[in-house]
Amino acid sequence: MEDQVVENEVGYQDDEESFFQDIDLLQKHGINVADIKKLKSIGICTVKGIQMTTRRALCNVKGLSEAKVDKIKEAAGKLLSNGFLTAFEYSERRKQVFHITTGSLEFDKLIGGGIESMAITEAFGEFRTGKTQLSHTLCVTAQLPGEDGYTGGKVIFIDTENTFRPDRLKDIADRFSVDQEAVLDNVLYARAYTSEHQMELLDFVAAKFHEEGGVFKLLIIDSIMALFRVDFSGRGELAERQQKLAQMLSRLQKISEEYNVAVFVTNQMTADPGAGMTFQADPKKPIGGHILAHASTTRISLRKGRGEMRIAKIFDSPDMPENEATFAITAGGIADAKE
Repeated sequence: MEDQVVENEVGYQDDEESFFQDIDLLQKHGINVADIKKLKSIGICTVKGIQMTTRRALCNVKGLSEAKVDKIKEAAGKLLSNGFLTAFEYSERRKQVFHITTGSLEFDKLIGGGIESMAITEAFGEFRTGKTQLSHTLCVTAQLPGEDGYTGGKVIFIDTENTFRPDRLKDIADRFSVDQEAVLDNVLYARAYTSEHQMELLDFVAAKFHEEGGVFKLLIIDSIMALFRVDFSGRGELAERQQKLAQMLSRLQKISEEYNVAVFVTNQMTADPGAGMTFQADPKKPIGGHILAHASTTRISLRKGRGEMRIAKIFDSPDMPENEATFAITAGGIADAKE
């Protein structure tokens, strides 16, 4: 009986390992160390990462010729399965998905248990609807052990509007009675100044997730569109902006799947100038257009209620019905609304 237990544990270990295969494995298939280093320099650290990058993008890497890229792709192909799984196998793999609580039971119920890993969750709303408060609360709740054997882990916070406040984390840590310094220690913070810088930071994020495999559970970007709004102005630059945005979102989606982390992004609202014609009740909409709309797995719209009350509504989700939940912003972060 004991032997069996040990065997099972070893099997589990393999699962963890195979969650991402290190790019160094390519050496066995005749790829030299120098080329592997070049791949790492652009943030590709896993075999799956190669599968997720186009040949064209790889050819743009300094020192990689088309022949080399073909060889790398071929070697990666040998290490990965052919790409098809039965729905049952996929459902087994989905069991690795975890949820991070928002701090409010009502809110969690709305989004199916919390912010989901291997997915992008987007929260949008006007100013003062609780987007930044939600991201601060998640910084703390992601570190706490949760349901279904979720062990908690570290967080990376990319701040584009200078709204991150470590002191807020201390208050939230007090609410969950955890050590303030330990909580702050587990959050890696970066301030992004331009949309290009924001994209470059994702290379660092991928490298970090790889270096400390399984330690990081959450990546927050607050807010995802702010810098794109500044760097690209007017209709003339819209196409380029959306293209750059699409590349960044695709990168985010890949990172979340490659390393099994949850990605939470906040987004701003804009007045829709064309809405006056259609008698819409609410002429405001999230920015980022269809590209962001399709990239986010779950979209939540936040709006103000009475006093400190806020209302979250499922705007779009692959598996949750459209519904609403009320929550409150308290000194200790996001909590259930007391009626």
